[in-house]
Amino acid sequence: MSEPWHAYFSRGRGRRLTGSTSRAEASNRVSPRDVLAGIGVALVLIPQSLAYAELAGLPAHRGLYAAALAPMAAALFASSPWLQTGPVALTSLLTLGALLPLASSGSTEFVALAGLLALVVAGTRLVIGIFRLGWMAFFLSQPVLMGFTAAAALLIIGSQLPAALGVAPGVDGVGERVIWTLSRPATWEPEAIVLSTVTVLLMFGSRRLHPAVPGVLIASLAGWTFSMITDYPGAVVGSVPIELNAFTLSLPWSKAPSLILPGVVIAMVGFAEAASVSQTYATRERRPWDPNREFVSQGMANLAAGLAGGFPVGGSFSRTSLAHLAGARTRWAGFIAGATVLLFLPFASVLAPLPRAVLAAVVISAVSKLLRMKPLIGLWKLSPPQAVIGWTTFILTLILAPHIEEAVILSVVLAMSLHLWRELTPGFVSRTEGNTLHLELRGVLWFGSAPILERALLAHLDSSESLREVVVDLSGLGRIDLTGAMTLRRLKEDVERGGVDFHLLGAPGHALRILRQVFRWDTEQEQTAQGASSVGES
Repeated sequence: MSEPWHAYFSRGRGRRLTGSTSRAEASNRVSPRDVLAGIGVALVLIPQSLAYAELAGLPAHRGLYAAALAPMAAALFASSPWLQTGPVALTSLLTLGALLPLASSGSTEFVALAGLLALVVAGTRLVIGIFRLGWMAFFLSQPVLMGFTAAAALLIIGSQLPAALGVAPGVDGVGERVIWTLSRPATWEPEAIVLSTVTVLLMFGSRRLHPAVPGVLIASLAGWTFSMITDYPGAVVGSVPIELNAFTLSLPWSKAPSLILPGVVIAMVGFAEAASVSQTYATRERRPWDPNREFVSQGMANLAAGLAGGFPVGGSFSRTSLAHLAGARTRWAGFIAGATVLLFLPFASVLAPLPRAVLAAVVISAVSKLLRMKPLIGLWKLSPPQAVIGWTTFILTLILAPHIEEAVILSVVLAMSLHLWRELTPGFVSRTEGNTLHLELRGVLWFGSAPILERALLAHLDSSESLREVVVDLSGLGRIDLTGAMTLRRLKEDVERGGVDFHLLGAPGHALRILRQVFRWDTEQEQTAQGASSVGES
């Protein structure tokens, strides 16, 4: 089981604080900077949570429930001082895709299923963290993540386009809704277009001015003010009921089996952003982070969100950056952010006039940075096989929407299959000099690839009757297992029975242990095999 949380801060890792103050003491002290940073994050989190709840197919106010309790629960267990937890775009889209086959978007059953899905995500992350399986955070390959996030960004933007233009398509599916919207420009609402455009400009402009400028808050206040002054006729947030059902277990448990697979996918894919954020700031500030603790932290956050009537949550890059720029020093900045949202809930009805077009534009602006096509295109130059994986993931995500969790699963299977195929195909360079065949091994020699090497060597021997010596260079060997070592010995024995000398050279240190046992080398033979000279078995 994972070590006690307080022990992590008392090891003296990373830079030491001045004087007699230890990391453990500092992590438990709330500084004025943490308070200011937490409040600043909360002011951005409130409008974002409304927007991401609607992206997930839920009533907007449900985002406030997740935004209040999830950051507070995460802060109690987090290892990163800056990671900010709450509703995020990618997890919200995955939530929508997981629940649409089971219930109508926005219905009472849909809301209950969202809470149950958050509990599934919580259980998955808690198991991974408690049993110290945090290395699984890096299981998804970069090409898969690149293809998935780019396609997901397109889907998110498409899903928000109708609201940004002030229309309500009477069709389902992201693609159908986009086509319906773009093919009927006469239905577009001028006020909604103005609000969406101004929101996007304010958010992008604030980023260029300074990353700490809360563009989301400024845009939301501008939209709210416009709606109040002009009596905006378009769709608005509307009634914000305060019905925080903390720690309720009245959930549709009978449908839990249907949520296990998408819940696991959300737990893994959604954690990728949290891991990336934590790693980025840990490296920048030379302070450690623990993926196992972060899995537990994110698991507890989802547990709180699910029991409070929210939906799955994750780590936010933009809000974490804001907390860091605002001077946050400990994990309590996240707790204060959640507490601020919680204190705001009794007054949340003031958000009723906020136009939905503004929320849609907030989402579009937030996810636009995920639409990175240049790195995906650049994969063709770096590695064509990996480019195939990235682009296949991209296409599958678009085709299978809203079931995008299936695209992730298929893409992971494809990536693993490619890796297995490459493992099964050991690389080697062969050349013949006079009566000597030289083989230079590359990569991994294991029970899956050893037969291929054996067939290749026998083919060389069969094609040239003049060969009198085989020299196998192991200096490029990445790894070798018992079967690979035994295959080399069997080849040596078979070749020498045919009157051909067989020698090994350049054996790397990591391979010597198993080769020593299989070939029964003495000290002199081992030194020769490790060096530049060939060696045979006595």
